[in-house]
Amino acid sequence: MNDSRNMPCRLREMGITIGKFAPGPLNAITDVAGVMVGHCTLIEGDRTRTGATAILPHGGNAFALKSPAGLAVLNGFGKFAGATQIMELGEIETPILLTNTLATGRAIDALIAHTLSHPDNSAVVSINAVVGETNDSRLNDIRAARPTVQEMAQALAAARTGPVAEGAVGAGTGTVAFGLKGGIGTASRLVGDHTLGLLVQTNFGGTLRIDGLPAPQPLQNTDTDGSIVIIAATDAPVCPRNLERLARRCFGGLARSGAALSNGSGDYALAFSTQHDCATVSNAAMSSLFEAAIEATEEAILNSLLMANPMEGYNATKNQSNRVVALRLP
Repeated sequence: MNDSRNMPCRLREMGITIGKFAPGPLNAITDVAGVMVGHCTLIEGDRTRTGATAILPHGGNAFALKSPAGLAVLNGFGKFAGATQIMELGEIETPILLTNTLATGRAIDALIAHTLSHPDNSAVVSINAVVGETNDSRLNDIRAARPTVQEMAQALAAARTGPVAEGAVGAGTGTVAFGLKGGIGTASRLVGDHTLGLLVQTNFGGTLRIDGLPAPQPLQNTDTDGSIVIIAATDAPVCPRNLERLARRCFGGLARSGAALSNGSGDYALAFSTQHDCATVSNAAMSSLFEAAIEATEEAILNSLLMANPMEGYNATKNQSNRVVALRLP
């Protein structure tokens, strides 16, 4: 077991389990067969602390084989590119890119280039790029044009199945949650014959709770604003309407973590299925997936904090350096 006082350590390695459902083998979104994750992490000098994270629903042509999807918004103080078409058609047709607020447009450009580059897409003239963001200006010079389109492409090219790097990586490189170093976190749950996987980009405030209990007093703070992007994947054949309902349940895990859910928060959850079957999970059978989504969201949030290291960077709003400590439990 890792020494949680000094080293990054996932929640379960500390002997803390969330909920009743067992995790998948990796306890990661990539436990859902075919799902791939890639990061581009940028830590340069004393001002650059940012990056991009790519989630691919499968390894094929995402435009040709569109994935059923549903989007839920709890508080919309943020940007989620592609939202209206997902709500209208119930599908995604590109990989998902997560990055910082001012890089959203470049992420769209990267996804357009990625899609047009596929040899089977020579006749494509309209693309609904899917991009989520949080604002990493507490540690990053966000006005600098990073990541570039080319650096976004590196995250897409790096996407793999298998273990997922967590903490201060990719789109979570410069994020802050509960006044602590936030980042990328992931978790999964086995629900009958199916798997549900979650990935989060944490950058929000509140009063941190760990499995229902307040975090130790020295770790408490008064931060409230901020954002989170939650990506849920499942191999269950869920229709777009129920995928939207599944995405909405992820906010139960966000609330359990102690999030303030403030006026200044941007809280977005996207759920997609890797199945394209005509037969779909019934409404009544969704309850177990709902509960699993709450559990996995809470655990992924805690993993994002526990797997991060302390970081010093550039506070773009105050034009000065800033240091953020990482969550370490006694």
